[in-house]
Amino acid sequence: MHFLDQAKIFIRSGAGGPGAVSFRREKYIEMGGPDGGDGGRGADVVFEAVPALNTLIDFRYSQHFKADRGGHGMGKDRTGASAKPLVIKVPVGTQILSEDKEEVLADLTEEGQRIVLLEGGMGGRGNASYKTSTNRAPRQHQPGEPSQEMWVWLRLKLLADVGLVGLPNAGKSTFLNAVANTKAKVGAYAFTTIAPKLGVVRHKGREFVIADIPGLIEGAADGKGIGDRFLGHIERCRVLIHLIDIEGEEPVDALKTVEDELAAYGEGLEDKPRLVALNKLDLVDEELFEAFAAELKEAGVDEVFPISGATGDGIPELLDAVLGYLPEKKTGAPGSAEVEDADDAEWSPI
Repeated sequence: MHFLDQAKIFIRSGAGGPGAVSFRREKYIEMGGPDGGDGGRGADVVFEAVPALNTLIDFRYSQHFKADRGGHGMGKDRTGASAKPLVIKVPVGTQILSEDKEEVLADLTEEGQRIVLLEGGMGGRGNASYKTSTNRAPRQHQPGEPSQEMWVWLRLKLLADVGLVGLPNAGKSTFLNAVANTKAKVGAYAFTTIAPKLGVVRHKGREFVIADIPGLIEGAADGKGIGDRFLGHIERCRVLIHLIDIEGEEPVDALKTVEDELAAYGEGLEDKPRLVALNKLDLVDEELFEAFAAELKEAGVDEVFPISGATGDGIPELLDAVLGYLPEKKTGAPGSAEVEDADDAEWSPI
């Protein structure tokens, strides 16, 4: 499945149905009077967050969404049918932005959340509603309210508890495969990951979601490499894991490069708590790790975790630290109750 996290679409609500001009004409009934019914209400445009989707790829092929108009009123005081809402299903975590991307119109962060973005027009009045004691044969009617239309941008921000950041080829995909049993692509070259990946981690009876985004390089905020567009997917994370390749660039330089790009992107990423881990520990000796860890601590890092995504060494300790930033596990499932001992329970026929 192709991953798409931005899409521009056109939406239009339904116009209200026109009211009817009608008079009752039946044999043996004199002066039947006006009986034109009101028009029906136009359809609303509704966005709904559903859990079965994780990409906006469907909107690459369907970009125009036009809701039905309300039914027109008819004689015999019949009101036109109201149109059913047009429901557009999007992934959980989708934001709806104005055409100029300056305003966030809606943010769908919960499963099943719905929002009416455009309301359908009200139906017009039929001539029966204009009848008065002095106006017994009105011919006035209303055409119904017009529809509303607009272009909007859909932007997907994945909902994850933990975000993985680092330079390209730092071993983020290998780490994700090790902790979440995913099948992210791994290769001995930069930018193996070109789209965000999600994995569910289960550790010590706790469960959380971790997101891996493409690697950052110096100048990513200015569009170099893949750029920083995927950083939006870790804006909602509670904690970031910064993986540093112990065999790659100098660890302190790698740390500074990523921190500078996070600060350049903004949106609060530079203030999120971060856990720094030196990866690929299996390729070096302990003495070299201790030297690099000391340099990182001098650069302001509180603790450095030695790990190996390939062998799994050090990963449990890193995950233990991650749990400290996540909400406490719920003590019981909804609706669960403690069962009394059958001997101690008082019998009741109810």
